[in-house]
Amino acid sequence: MTLESNDIELIERLIYKNNDDVAVSIARSFERLEERIDAAESRLYSRLSDLEDKTESCRQDIVDDIGTLRDEFRELSRGIEDEE
Repeated sequence: MTLESNDIELIERLIYKNNDDVAVSIARSFERLEERIDAAESRLYSRLSDLEDKTESCRQDIVDDIGTLRDEFRELSRGIEDEE
């Protein structure tokens, strides 16, 4: 059984058509991947921002606690000096 010219042309068209479909499918996959990466990046930046806010809040709490301890220590030192 030999292939005729028409058969070969039909096979070529089928291959070219499928190549286009594959190329479109790959392009769409890359687009979806890019969208997912963008969404993940956005979530990451949001979480980093939350972490920065919490860190700043904790830092301020520590500064406040140190200030309170310093004031209490000064009062305690004054009380000891007054007793002497």
